[in-house]
Amino acid sequence: MVQFPQEFLERIQAILPAHLNLDDFVRISGEPLRPAIRVNTLKIPVTDFVALMAPKGWRLDPIPWCAEGFWLEREDSEGQLGNTPEHLAGLFYIQEASSMMPPQALFHLCAVPDRVLDVASAPGSKTTQIAARMGNQGLLIANEYSSSRLRGLHANLQRMGVHNTALTHFDGRQLGPVLIEQFDAILLDAPCSGEGTIRKDPDAMKNWSMASIEAIAEVQKGLIESAFAALKPGGVLVYSTCTLLGEENQAVCHHLKQQYPDQVAFESLAELFDGAEQALTEEGFLHIWPQIYDSEGFFVAALRKTGSVQTEISPSRKARFPFVPCPRSLASEVEAYLADTLGLTLPQGGSLMQRDKEIWWFPNGLTELTDKVRFNRLGTKLVEQHKHGFKPQHQAAVTLPLSLSRAVALDREQARHYLMGRDVAMNNPGAKGEVVVYWQDQALGLAKWVGNKLKNSLPRDLVRDNVGK
Repeated sequence: MVQFPQEFLERIQAILPAHLNLDDFVRISGEPLRPAIRVNTLKIPVTDFVALMAPKGWRLDPIPWCAEGFWLEREDSEGQLGNTPEHLAGLFYIQEASSMMPPQALFHLCAVPDRVLDVASAPGSKTTQIAARMGNQGLLIANEYSSSRLRGLHANLQRMGVHNTALTHFDGRQLGPVLIEQFDAILLDAPCSGEGTIRKDPDAMKNWSMASIEAIAEVQKGLIESAFAALKPGGVLVYSTCTLLGEENQAVCHHLKQQYPDQVAFESLAELFDGAEQALTEEGFLHIWPQIYDSEGFFVAALRKTGSVQTEISPSRKARFPFVPCPRSLASEVEAYLADTLGLTLPQGGSLMQRDKEIWWFPNGLTELTDKVRFNRLGTKLVEQHKHGFKPQHQAAVTLPLSLSRAVALDREQARHYLMGRDVAMNNPGAKGEVVVYWQDQALGLAKWVGNKLKNSLPRDLVRDNVGK
C-alpha cells in the first residue's frame, strides 16, 4: 500500500468533493494504472488502427474525453509496447488517459487556432496531440526548459510525422514578454509536485512537503502570467497539472484573475465529455480525482483573455538568423527531386529556406517570430546540396506526405530489421539511389540501393536493438 504523509491526507480530506471519500482515494492510489495509447491521426485513421491491431489481440476501450484515445489490453504483452513496429512507425503514442484531456479542452474552446504555444512540451505527448488536432496546419511553438529533454521531444515529433512545429528552449516565464499577444491558443501543462502520478510512480510522494508545494506554486504563477501575456485577446489558455492540492491548481488560476479581473474569464469544461460533471469544480475547472475515471490524478482549467493587458516588454532573446529565402530556381530543383526521386511532396502553407548548403521547409508564420525569439530547432531539413545533387534527410522522409508508388514497401519482418539498423536484402536488379522505405503505408526512413540490398540510412540514435514481432 502507498504510504502518504499524514498532512497530505488531511489536506486531501478537507477538499474532497462530497460524493468521494478518502478510503477510495487511498485504495486506488495503490493500484496500477491501466495502459493507455492515443492513435496518431496524422498517419492513420482511428478505425483503420483498431482493425490493424485486432488480429494481434489488442483490446481497445475508448477513453470518453478523447476520440483517438484508448485503454489497452494486449494478448501479445511479452514485448515492450514502445518497441512494437507500430509505435516506432508513429501510429500511436503511449499516453496516460488524463494527459489527453488538456489538448481536448484547448480545441473544445478554440476550434481552429492558427498559432499555438505549448509552454512546457517534453516529452511531447500533448504537443503531438495538438499537432494532430491542427492537422499539421498553422504554426505550433513547442517550448521546453530542460535541455536534456529537447532531443527526445524532437525525436517524438519526427516519429509522429509532425512538421508544423518549431522548438524553443527557455524558462517559460521569459516567453510572454518577448512574444506578447502572438498566439490564438496556449497550453501550459505546468511543472508540478506530481501528486497525481503516484499510481505509476510510487516514489512521487517521497519528498512531499507543503514548503516545496508553495515554492512550486510561485513558479506556476510566474508561468501563467507569462503565458497570458503571450495570448491574443479572445484567445484561450489551458492550464493543467498532474497534481491534486488546490495551491498548485485553483489558486494559480485565481491568482491570474486577481491580477487581471477584467481580462480573465473562466470557461466551463462541463460539456467537454459525457461524465465531466463528476470532476467539475464551482469555477468550471476539472479536478480529476483518480477514483472517478480510474486514471491519474489531474487538473485542467480553461481561461479566456477578454482584453489586452499591460506587460513589460523584455528585449528579444534571438540569435543570428542564418537562413535566407531559397532562390526560386533552386527551390524548384529541390521540389522536383523530392517528388520525382523519393515521392515526397512539400506541405501546403510553407516556404523553402536556405542555410549554406542545407535546404529547409518552414511553416507559414515562423519567420515572423525569428526577430523576437531564438529557436532551438525550426522547420524541416529537406536536403543537403552536393556537387552531384542532393542528399535527402531523415526528417523529410518521415514527416512529408509520401507517394507510395515511388517508395519501397517492406513486410513486417523487413521493417523490424530496418528499425534495428540492419540492411534489408531485396532483389531488384538495376535499382540504385536513395529511396524511402515504408511499412503499413507509413514511411520509416531512408535507404540506398547497393546491389541486392537496401543499405540502412536510419539515424543511429533512432536504432532499436530489440523490435518486437
